[in-house]
Amino acid sequence: MKLLIVDDEVIIREGLSTVIKWEENGFTLLPPAASAEEVLMRMPLERPDVILTDIRMTGKSGLELAHEVKKSYPDTEIVILSGYEEFTYAQQAIREGISDYLLKTSRPGEIMAAAVRARQRIEKKRTALREGEEHQSAFRFKLLERMLSGDQPVTERELQEILHHYPELRVASEWESLELWFVTAAEALPALSEADHGIAETDSMLREALSCVLLDWKGGWLCIFRSGQAGAARVIRMAMERAELALGMRLFAASGLPAAHASELRESVRTAEQASAYRFLLSESGVVKYEDIRTRTGMRTVCSQKEEEELTAVLRSRDLDQLDRWISAALEGIKRDPMATPGSMKAYLHSYLVAAFRWLERAAASVGQSAADFPQLESLDLNRLDVQPDEVLKKILSAAMSHYGRLSGGRNAAIETAIAYIRDHLDQSLTLSQLAAAAHMNPNYFSELFKRETGKNYIDFVTEARIEWATRLLRETPAKISEVARRVGYEDLKHFNKLFKRYTGETPSSYREQRFR
Repeated sequence: MKLLIVDDEVIIREGLSTVIKWEENGFTLLPPAASAEEVLMRMPLERPDVILTDIRMTGKSGLELAHEVKKSYPDTEIVILSGYEEFTYAQQAIREGISDYLLKTSRPGEIMAAAVRARQRIEKKRTALREGEEHQSAFRFKLLERMLSGDQPVTERELQEILHHYPELRVASEWESLELWFVTAAEALPALSEADHGIAETDSMLREALSCVLLDWKGGWLCIFRSGQAGAARVIRMAMERAELALGMRLFAASGLPAAHASELRESVRTAEQASAYRFLLSESGVVKYEDIRTRTGMRTVCSQKEEEELTAVLRSRDLDQLDRWISAALEGIKRDPMATPGSMKAYLHSYLVAAFRWLERAAASVGQSAADFPQLESLDLNRLDVQPDEVLKKILSAAMSHYGRLSGGRNAAIETAIAYIRDHLDQSLTLSQLAAAAHMNPNYFSELFKRETGKNYIDFVTEARIEWATRLLRETPAKISEVARRVGYEDLKHFNKLFKRYTGETPSSYREQRFR
């Protein structure tokens, strides 16, 4: 809070500046002024919050100064400190909007108290203004949100209110339209108002380059701007690259149909959301337009007998690497299908899971057992099959593989439980006691049995699983190496680098470089 002392007597202004401990009470003391004219000249640049002034001075009086300041800077608080106790001065001071009227004989504590009261009034006004602006901003966003997604159209008056506060949405001529892009990721994106420095820079770059409206929208961001701006696509790609580096995750941008007028943006949002559902199918491009996918009719929704047999052969092998290769090949085949849609892909993959479960039931029945304790498909969360199908398939099919191993006299069931626990908790601390508890066994016996069943002690097994996960993250995501280390359970980056090189023969950075050449 900046405070300026004004008096034409040097001894007074210097005394007030040095005797009273302004800084200790939260004020920034500006160099004192010798006249009202000097204050008026310095006001535009220094903008003091509180002015402490004498009444009678050479040139303009303190009351004239108050009148001039209040005319141009109405929020400035003015405290009169005068040697005159006449009532007429106090009356005029009130008319000029002066906060306090004190005598120069007042004690330092009284002067400071008056300055603090002035500061409190300023803070109260600013808080009320900020809360009012926040309320107005929330109200405007609710109006815009209703226009973009509500069931009922906004009124003409509400539309004009939106355009008044979002002038970027005004279309100047019949040759111009509005473009709308919806940016998402595998995880919910942070709110723009709460994002870190890297995202704030991206926000500013987009607003300046495209004169756009940016909004938080259903776990992602909406960007709306007028068409015809040179290099718009390039700006969006650059902004996405910056945001990806800041967030350590891959982003996907989808555009809807252009809108000839702001009132038509609801259809732009709907079609952008439809295009956004293709994030997995078209992830390599990073962007998609609704026009590019609107003619897709869907791929076949049921796997063939031959494909079902290939899957069951993989499951019988109980080889997780082979399962990974099968999943990758199946998903790549889907991506190459020019008619594939998220819904048809989900149905097609679901048919594989149904086939796997039926095979498991037959296998259990053949040895006089039951697959009843294997999770039924209806109880599993399949909503992410069209978003992260690789993860969903790996989780369910590897569980089916493990269950088959138990049915066919494979590994000890307790060890299978421990291995499943390891794979589900790789990003956490994994102690021998924890694993033994998960398997309901004594730690010493568990350690011996684990090595006998897997051929490795539990530490080596956990480390190899973590490094395997890390290699996949380095290949498939733009995440920083430090973030990869943290996600696979290593807070110490040096320790992670050492282990990674021991198991792969390369450092994480060189491994990533080799794979992207």
